[in-house]
Amino acid sequence: METTARLTSLEAGGGCAAKYSAARLEELLAGFVPSAPENLLVGLAAADDAAVYKLDDERALIFTTDFFPPMVDDPALFGAVAAANALNDIFAMGGKPLLALSIAAFPEELPVETVRAVFDAAAAKVQEAGAVLAGGHTIRDPEPKYGLAVVGTVHPEALWLKGGARPGDALFLTKPLGTGLVLAAVAKGVLGKEEAAHAARRMTELNDRAADVLRAFEPGAVTDVTGFGLFGHAHEVAGRSGARLILDARSLPALPGALEAAAQGVRTGGDPRNRDFAAEAVTLDGTPDELVALGYDPQTAGGLLVSLPADKAPVLQAHFRAQDLFLARIGRVEEGSGVAVS
Repeated sequence: METTARLTSLEAGGGCAAKYSAARLEELLAGFVPSAPENLLVGLAAADDAAVYKLDDERALIFTTDFFPPMVDDPALFGAVAAANALNDIFAMGGKPLLALSIAAFPEELPVETVRAVFDAAAAKVQEAGAVLAGGHTIRDPEPKYGLAVVGTVHPEALWLKGGARPGDALFLTKPLGTGLVLAAVAKGVLGKEEAAHAARRMTELNDRAADVLRAFEPGAVTDVTGFGLFGHAHEVAGRSGARLILDARSLPALPGALEAAAQGVRTGGDPRNRDFAAEAVTLDGTPDELVALGYDPQTAGGLLVSLPADKAPVLQAHFRAQDLFLARIGRVEEGSGVAVS
């Protein structure tokens, strides 16, 4: 425990791969009916990426919390990724972050310098997002964990939800997939430093710039792709929207090394949990195994899954190119239900 190089050895499954099974979560919350005041715009009924409470006709508060064990040994990278992952929930709702609090659990035996590196990197990422890290709560725990509780703001009529996808929409993804596959493959020695660096760059990238471009296009449905994988989050969008999402398997963007790792049988612990959650709703039409693995791979600080009318697609793509932002068109929305991958 004396060095930062053993950070990941202290936990059982890092990043969003540590997320509780979506299928078990649905079972756990079945029948739970919380109070729903009039101004609670988003809560557990039709749950989304964050809770939203309306203050008045011009302002609503977005509140989210997200934390997990380390997926990398570098404490500064861990802090930056954990912070970006939590902040991105605010951007996925169409809002902007205002205030954040740390949620931290660390073994007392870890050097103070290691824990401080996590905090400093998270604070820098919060500042980059235009918010303030104002405090938090830290407990002793043999398994390290870090994340944020974040409050943001949004206009009540400019809120982005998972349930707005409509037939005729085009589907886009604002980051390549495969963070879980790449990190697992690096840990096994299947991939090296170059692939790890690509994954790190994407995981520390905030979704703020992508969200800023999207606002002018009034997207129908938006969610960030995290622990449930692309197929799991697409399943949520389809269910909330009462529509069928058609994903083009060959258009799914992958991080360098992700498909190579999948082809060699590398998987994370989140893969089978995501299949348990979404497999009944996902139709695969001869999709190669490595692309199926990419679709079920749990993402940490992933990109935005976006639905908007297809006639807006060319202009949207031009704006993303002009801003030097990643964007992949991955499918469309049709009448029906579930997710089809072809």
